[in-house]
Amino acid sequence: QVQLQESGGGLVQAGGSLRLSCAVSGRTMFVMGWFRQPPGKEREFVAGVNLLGRYPAYRDSVKGRFTISKDTSKNTLYLQMNNLEPEDTAVYYCAAGAGVSVAYTANGYHSWGQGTQVTVSS
Repeated sequence: QVQLQESGGGLVQAGGSLRLSCAVSGRTMFVMGWFRQPPGKEREFVAGVNLLGRYPAYRDSVKGRFTISKDTSKNTLYLQMNNLEPEDTAVYYCAAGAGVSVAYTANGYHSWGQGTQVTVSS
């Protein structure tokens, strides 16, 4: 079993930065990902890494602004978000999945955190 706990959300002005953290307890060898759910919209893939924490993948709208990383020694997944835009406003979720390669849809993940709110003001 695995448990995930996000932290680091908050309110920031456009152009600002935030770093989200996801503490992983239990087993740690999973494909890991970040998803978000904007107000009134479906949950969407943001970024992911494979089983070994390598080969990061991103949705097009965050490429060059967001960086996903996994610190195995601390059992923590991070999402560094720079140059934030109002369109990034959403609840952000950490997720863990079976398999080896990054999964780009929610059904590729079996465990989810409770989410953390990110609000970007214009």
